[in-house]
Amino acid sequence: MKKLLYIFLIQFICHAEEFVVVMQKNSTLTSLSRAKVKMIFLKRQKMSQDKLLIPINLSPTSKIRKSFEKQVLGMSRNRLKSFWTKEHYLGHRPPLTMKSFQSSISFVEKIDGAIAYIPSNEVNNKLKILYKWKSK
Repeated sequence: MKKLLYIFLIQFICHAEEFVVVMQKNSTLTSLSRAKVKMIFLKRQKMSQDKLLIPINLSPTSKIRKSFEKQVLGMSRNRLKSFWTKEHYLGHRPPLTMKSFQSSISFVEKIDGAIAYIPSNEVNNKLKILYKWKSK
């Protein structure tokens, strides 16, 4: 019994939250690599199969966004701020920002080409998962 409890506690402690990058269910994209997701959210890739891609960020204080920046983009908050400051002077704007993942979901459901990251347990039948990662 003690051993079972110990195993359960280890699994609970090591449990990582899973997040996903999503688009509308009718999107022609089927999956994305981490590199492609990074290109889209840094606005290095703006089109896919003749459709404009509209990346959606969460607020900078969001734990999901912090995980996304660290594990998917591979950038610290300061490095990302520096990146977008330089891009600003080149005439490029960062992705749109939504206050909550619920508003991101609503936007993705209604706007063709919108792409966002959300908790995996929030995926519904109107969304298609393109990429997954676990928070550490």
